[in-house]
Amino acid sequence: MSVCFYYKPLFLYLFCIALIIPRTSSSNRDVVVLLRVKNNGLQDPNGQLNDWQQSAPNAPCNWTGIGCDNKTNDVVSIEMASFGLSGYFPADFCRIQTLRVLDLSDNLLNGTVLPEALTVCSHLQFLNLSSNLFVGELPELQTQLVNLTTFDLSLNNFTGEIPASYGSHFPNLQVLRLLSNFINGSIPEFLSNLTELTRLEIADNNFGPSPLPANIGRLTKLENLWFPSSNIIGSIPESIGNLVSLKTLDLSDNSLTGKIPESIGGLIAAEKIELYSNQLSGEIPDTFSNLTSLHFFDASQNNLAGKIPETLTGLALKSLNLNDNNLEDEIPSNLALNQNLYQLKLFNNRLSGNLPVKLGMNSGLEEFDVSGNFLEGPLPPNLCFNKTLDRLILFNNSFSGPIPESYGDCSSLTYVRIFDNELSGNVPSSLWSLPGLTMFELRDNKLEGTIPGTVSKARNLTALLISGNRFSGQLPEGICDLVQLQNMDISSNRFSGELPWCITKLNKLLEFDVQENAFTGVIPSTVAGWTDLTGLNLSGNQFFGTIPPELGSLPDLTYLDLSGNLLSGEIPLDLSKLKLSKFNLSNNRLQGRVPSAFDNEIFVSSLIGNPDLCSPDLKPLPSCSKRRAVSLILVGILSSLSAILLVSFLWLLIKSKKLNVFGGRGKKSWKMTAFQRFWFNEDDIVAFLSQDNLIAAGGSGQVYRVILKNGQIVAVKRLWDAKRGPESEEVFQSEVETLGRIRHACIVKLLFSCSGDNFRILVYEYMENGSLGDVLHGEKGGVLLDWPRRFKIAIGAAQGLAYLHHDCVPGIVHRDVKSNNILLDEEFRPKVADFGLAKTLHKNMDEGGQLMSQVAGSYGYIAPEYAYTLKITEKSDVYSFGVVLLELITGKRPIDPSFGENKDIVKWVTEVALSSAEQPVANGSVSISDSADYLDQLIDPRMNPSTSDLEEIKLLLNVALKCISSLPMNRPSMRRVTELLKDNSRARSK
Repeated sequence: MSVCFYYKPLFLYLFCIALIIPRTSSSNRDVVVLLRVKNNGLQDPNGQLNDWQQSAPNAPCNWTGIGCDNKTNDVVSIEMASFGLSGYFPADFCRIQTLRVLDLSDNLLNGTVLPEALTVCSHLQFLNLSSNLFVGELPELQTQLVNLTTFDLSLNNFTGEIPASYGSHFPNLQVLRLLSNFINGSIPEFLSNLTELTRLEIADNNFGPSPLPANIGRLTKLENLWFPSSNIIGSIPESIGNLVSLKTLDLSDNSLTGKIPESIGGLIAAEKIELYSNQLSGEIPDTFSNLTSLHFFDASQNNLAGKIPETLTGLALKSLNLNDNNLEDEIPSNLALNQNLYQLKLFNNRLSGNLPVKLGMNSGLEEFDVSGNFLEGPLPPNLCFNKTLDRLILFNNSFSGPIPESYGDCSSLTYVRIFDNELSGNVPSSLWSLPGLTMFELRDNKLEGTIPGTVSKARNLTALLISGNRFSGQLPEGICDLVQLQNMDISSNRFSGELPWCITKLNKLLEFDVQENAFTGVIPSTVAGWTDLTGLNLSGNQFFGTIPPELGSLPDLTYLDLSGNLLSGEIPLDLSKLKLSKFNLSNNRLQGRVPSAFDNEIFVSSLIGNPDLCSPDLKPLPSCSKRRAVSLILVGILSSLSAILLVSFLWLLIKSKKLNVFGGRGKKSWKMTAFQRFWFNEDDIVAFLSQDNLIAAGGSGQVYRVILKNGQIVAVKRLWDAKRGPESEEVFQSEVETLGRIRHACIVKLLFSCSGDNFRILVYEYMENGSLGDVLHGEKGGVLLDWPRRFKIAIGAAQGLAYLHHDCVPGIVHRDVKSNNILLDEEFRPKVADFGLAKTLHKNMDEGGQLMSQVAGSYGYIAPEYAYTLKITEKSDVYSFGVVLLELITGKRPIDPSFGENKDIVKWVTEVALSSAEQPVANGSVSISDSADYLDQLIDPRMNPSTSDLEEIKLLLNVALKCISSLPMNRPSMRRVTELLKDNSRARSK
């Protein structure tokens, strides 16, 4: 300032004065604009803008969300992301001519964005409206937005095609993000005109089948090309190699065909290339030598063939995923020199030869999966050299020799599957006792030796599967310390001695199989703790003594095989309490009369080989001597009574016009199949299919509640007449074929089926409390379901679906998962039901799913990709299950008027969750914040959750949001869902 006062000319004096006087006029204008928008257009329920007061010091530059130029005090930025604001797009903010940045992302703004609004905002450099509720077509551009460098409309509800003006009116645009909307049409070629772009992200929309722009290579400044799940067809254009600045290329989960172009070697800046889940074929080009920055390469789930190129494996990759292709020949040895590799997934190919011996020595491998190939030779000893290996998966190969001793020192291991190889020798003693192990599967090898007592240290083990080997010796008592164990299969080995009595302490066991060994001693009677056990197989051993009656008290036991032992005594009457799908006591030394519950032809094969068992009528078992005399006296009486009863029954049927219910034909035309043990026949059922017993009706038929003569209650589904179309027969066959081979505690049991030309009935176990939908939304009004009970229902239903997807061979997709198809027994334990739409998952699904002729399912539950591609995968069921979880939390139906126009439960919950999300993710999923204020808007008001319940509800909501992700690839598997829910349950118990 001293320089100014040194000179005296008037004009210079005035100029200096102007420099020191604040420019208040422009600030005042900005204050007026900002307050007008706040008071007239925006709703601020969280009070984020409370400090917007005209009288505040240095207004508006000290206001929340406002940024000013340090020299001029002009407003240059308005940043109000995640403020919880609602209302229409506040275009009047753009009346501030000095404004350069406008960020309104992650709010609840709605309505349309008019072309005129963008014209008003033409001086902006940065405009972010992502993660809001905007609707309508993408706004046209009426003038060139020469200043705009970032334009983000992602995660909204915009529709229509990408306007042609976007290709000509953004001359300096660097970031264009339109992902996760409902944009349709094709991916336009004119996007290649935006030559200043560094990020182009338009994935997860409703595009029709369209190719990548042929001239995409013109975008030489592009750093991120993000097009997953964009319905792209055709081949990858050769011009892709011109993207010399590209760091991330994601074309995953599309329908690309043809070869990976040789020009891909021109992506010299690439760090990540994602090409998985397409239909690419041919060989992988050997042109990667210049991609020195590439760390992630995933071309899995394609039809690629030929060798793995050495120029690819010679890079400093962190992750290489080439699984589920047709690749062959040996794994290049230079892969072992990589110092960065932590994930290698090459499973389900045709690879052969030996694994590189130094694999793992130079890098911290964490996940290694080469299962399902033709690999042979010894296992590399250095896979866990850096003590980081977590998952070791080698099954279905021809590896031979011993398991390296070094694997026993791999304390980081949690998941080991090495089954179906030719491994021999002893398992390293310390490998049995790794404390982090959860899965240990060595079955079907030639391994030998004993299980050491130190196995007790593997306290997190949930599955011990070592069948089909040559293990011997006694089971150590240390195995009783594996308190998390759920599945134990040590069958077809050479174990001997007695079972440790403490084995019954493993109260989480679901399946216990020791068949085909040389065990002896008596069967432990202290089995009351096996409350979750569904399968027990002790066959083919040398157990003696009597069958413990306590087995009859196990509530979920459906599979019991004690055949081929030395058991004696009578069959305990307590076993009659079990609802068994498989039952075998054959080839023992049992004696006495067969209990009436098993005195049925369907159990003959389960009882033979016991010379001293007798039955009054069951052949070839000998007749019981006490029964013979009585039966001779009563045979005439019973014959007469039978004739009288038969004539009377036929007369009643004719009288009530029910004789024609089977199409007017005799029983010889009926096809009857029994799937479970029961005490009734078709005549006992038909007489009760009346209106008085009708409890439900749906698209496939009617359901009746029938009380049998012995007091048992069953549910009978009578399918609609086949004359209504082929769907009736398809539904019937699907239910019979699916449920006929399923045995699981969380899936409803099919007892009996009967069909004629125009008549089909299915008889199920009766579920006392109806469906989950009835309880939540029907007359019972949800009052019977507190939160702990709802949470248990969620876990049980998840277990049932996980069984269908992962444990059935082939897997099964339900296709109609909904609350009405989850039934509840008298203790509100859930069972998945109604398999009329179920389909098996074929192993070869080259196009990302099985193509259906039409959409099937229930409105509000159908996954979005199924609705417009007609392709089903198990992820379709995962989406539907996510909707069920939302029903359990909210108590609302999937479609409810309270959500607002054109909204379902998914959209409504997502909007509420987004309002408190820590960060919206580009794929449409949401991470929930620690604040639970928003839960009040979601939780069923009929519940009164405790503090611990609220934490559990929040965790369950996070699982639900993962399930309803708009991208199928981002949904967890049902097995993972089950793990997440159980983790929540364990966290609660702690």
